[in-house]
Amino acid sequence: MGKVYLVGAGPGDEGLITVKGLEKLKEADVIVYDNLANPDLLKQCKPTSELIYVGKKANDHTMSQEAINDLLVEKATDNACVLRLKGGDPYVFGRGGEEGEYLYHHHIPFEVIPGITSAIGGLAYGGIPITYRELASSFHVFTGHFKDATKELDWATLSKLSGTLVFLMGVGNLEKICSHLIQYGKDKNTPVAMVHKATTPNQKAIVGNLETITDIAKAEKIKSPSLIVVGDVVKMRAYLNTFEEKPLFGKKIIVTRARAHNSDLAKKLKELGAEVFEMPTIKINPIQEESLLEEIKNIKTYTQLIFTSENAVRIFFETLFHNKLDARILGALTITSIGTKTTHTLKNYGIIPDIMPEDYVGEGIVQILRETLTDKDNILIPRSKNARSYLVDELSKQCALKEVPIYETLKEEMPSNHLLNLLDDVDYITFTSGSTVKNFIEIIGKEHIKKLKDVKLISIGPMTSQKIKSYHLEVYKEANPHNIEGLIEALL
Repeated sequence: MGKVYLVGAGPGDEGLITVKGLEKLKEADVIVYDNLANPDLLKQCKPTSELIYVGKKANDHTMSQEAINDLLVEKATDNACVLRLKGGDPYVFGRGGEEGEYLYHHHIPFEVIPGITSAIGGLAYGGIPITYRELASSFHVFTGHFKDATKELDWATLSKLSGTLVFLMGVGNLEKICSHLIQYGKDKNTPVAMVHKATTPNQKAIVGNLETITDIAKAEKIKSPSLIVVGDVVKMRAYLNTFEEKPLFGKKIIVTRARAHNSDLAKKLKELGAEVFEMPTIKINPIQEESLLEEIKNIKTYTQLIFTSENAVRIFFETLFHNKLDARILGALTITSIGTKTTHTLKNYGIIPDIMPEDYVGEGIVQILRETLTDKDNILIPRSKNARSYLVDELSKQCALKEVPIYETLKEEMPSNHLLNLLDDVDYITFTSGSTVKNFIEIIGKEHIKKLKDVKLISIGPMTSQKIKSYHLEVYKEANPHNIEGLIEALL
């Protein structure tokens, strides 16, 4: 018999899932997930995990609750570790209790892993503390609508409560909520806020009072999912609204690095408040291991080893380890690392480079290396098959040099329609190499280049900028220094 985990994913920000929830997500064989669970969390799943979407929006249910219950039983009966991923907390208006009860009656082992409910976490991101010593010593959370239209909240009691009132799923009943609270004695000037898509880069908050908030919501076109909060704690938003003050908050950015490297840049941009779309345009394909192994066997004939990318470092050491060798064979070599990422990757393998040029452009690198090289040197450069020839051509004039192509960059396949739709509403696109530019254009089609005219294109360096300009496009900013940190600075 398998087991079902009822896991709260939090209110939207993928980082708000609990440590335990994330651990189980990585282990699960089957993930049954909701509309309100951040889809980026699914990147943490095993490659073999079965993903089943059962999201429900107002008047649009992918699968009925009864069918979801049966699905959980079916998958667990197949001996699977099943993870039911729900937005917010499973037991706060999430019907997790119903699912748990159904599993109990069908003798299926289950466990609940609580999540951060939007009633608390969503308000916090909106700059509104659900309690505040001098303003609210209690809070009350209500559903904003009932399945049974004949049911009604006890408005007379609600209106007398002095604590914070939070309504979930209540956008459609906003006018009714406000009018009933006023009707039963709540001061019409009581502060009210609504937080739309809380904890996401699309978060939008509006503030008014019981009398004005309905008109403000209509004017601002506030829709579901949105929180409604009533009480004096709303006043604290003027001091505690840090999330929406992040420097890239609300900016939509497409990241076009290789699939293996997207996440690091994307993570940093998300921390700065951006909404990030990871669109890997290149993939790294290792090649010619035999050629590299042959040079490794002759490594004592070399005096210098130059790494120009983190991919070259990774593939070089993987080849070493695969052939039962390690870094000790490099002891007599002078090692040059080009780029901060390359240096960082080398250090992960226990190597601190002897030379680390601060200029990452070919001409600057050649100038620095010429100061240390003599005609007695013999250089090994394992690198990309697609790399620019300048470095090899110039250094070969000074000493012996062997270039070994150990990987190639290929175009990543992806549906162009999704990318074209994004271009209608994106602020920036980051490019980290000429290959990412070329492949991006090929994916969208040259006939759609005009769509990029209104998007700000950020380049990592001169060669990438040159490639962008070759398509008669404007480079909005160029990173300086020419690395990921420089790219982020350019965005800021």
